[in-house]
Amino acid sequence: MKNRDLIVAVIVLAALTGTLYWSNHRKPAESSVNASAETPPKILTLNQADITEIAIKKKGGEELTLAKNDSGKWQITAPKQLRADQDAVSSLLSTLSALNSDRLIEDKASNLGQYGLTKPSIEVDVTEKNKKSEKLLIGDETPAGSAAYAAVDGDLRVFTVASYSKNSFDKDSKDLRDKRLMTFESDKISRVELLAKKQAVEFGRNKEQWQIVKPGPFRADGFQVDELVRNLSDAKMDLSGSDDGKKAAAAFNSGVPVATAKVTDASGTQELQLRKNKDDYYAKSSVVEGVYKVSSGVGAGLDKSLDDFRNKKIFDFGYADPDKVDLHDGSKSYSVSRSGEDWSSNATKMDASSVRTLVGKIRDLSASKFVDAGFTASSMDITVASNEGKRVEKVLIARNGDRYVAKRENEPALYELDAADVTQLQKSAADIKPSAAPKK
Repeated sequence: MKNRDLIVAVIVLAALTGTLYWSNHRKPAESSVNASAETPPKILTLNQADITEIAIKKKGGEELTLAKNDSGKWQITAPKQLRADQDAVSSLLSTLSALNSDRLIEDKASNLGQYGLTKPSIEVDVTEKNKKSEKLLIGDETPAGSAAYAAVDGDLRVFTVASYSKNSFDKDSKDLRDKRLMTFESDKISRVELLAKKQAVEFGRNKEQWQIVKPGPFRADGFQVDELVRNLSDAKMDLSGSDDGKKAAAAFNSGVPVATAKVTDASGTQELQLRKNKDDYYAKSSVVEGVYKVSSGVGAGLDKSLDDFRNKKIFDFGYADPDKVDLHDGSKSYSVSRSGEDWSSNATKMDASSVRTLVGKIRDLSASKFVDAGFTASSMDITVASNEGKRVEKVLIARNGDRYVAKRENEPALYELDAADVTQLQKSAADIKPSAAPKK
């Protein structure tokens, strides 16, 4: 009896030892499977810089082909030659070159048809500069609808990819074409011309400073001219509606002219014509063939007059503190100069706060409107030296009844001022005072 119990115990011990050995040796393999499930494999790994051609074929749609030209720019070559949107193509390449799967469905699929991969909804053919090619297949959506099946031609593995990845490849020429109607380089513009509201205005640029050169030499509001340039640069085809070019052309031809703009940069001159038909704007460009609907923002940005671009500020010293201010108002004279943070007048230290108030009033002096006449004999003049004396501005102000008209020295433009602004300026000048003596 004892021998039999001993034999049973030995058998049980042997079984436990074998189970433990098997368990210990199986753990690494199971960990490897789990790790693989937690880290879905990549579908494609390509060097984006080596890709030279992409063809996108959609079931029931036209084939879209893009190719890189000799200068490294992407162009649409089919269904017809078009400029490509470089940023949009770059985004497509970024997704394609390092395409990740959501998960691996089958390692060796025997029936690709059940995933919609024998007749894929989207096929992306990639050619590299060494003539090596890859073909990405995207099939049916998964039952949950949040992903789609995908495979690489010649590879038996089947993956799922997120719906947003599929959408990245669901493109046509409308999505990837360059929609800009003007292609100038903003930093190389030398001249802008605008015909709007029956006025012709021409702007010239010297370094970073804009100047109105026609209809006369006027100071330009640089911000407004930059906004005009931005509106022209942002003028893009609105391709969200009908593709009927004949309807767009007819709407343009029967529309009311809004503006014609010309931009000259190092490569030449480009022209944009803008017309309005009912509530819609249509544009025709010298850069691209055809007529296109554009946003109402483009219309508002170009439908402006000369006065919209003129600089209404009387002085140009801006937010930098001037070095010296001289103001003569009838029999009253004021003169202050700055050294560091200190202001003085005739060697007397002045109260900085009162001087800064005067400087602020001078800085804020702006035209309420532009006028062609009304300047008589000046009753006030202000001279401001700034930028270490390199800029000296002198403004003459004449009173004509209850109106004040200002004129910058040696410039033809006349600026009408609000009487209240002149009154506040005079009061600020009268209020400047010596600095309080230090307390003992």
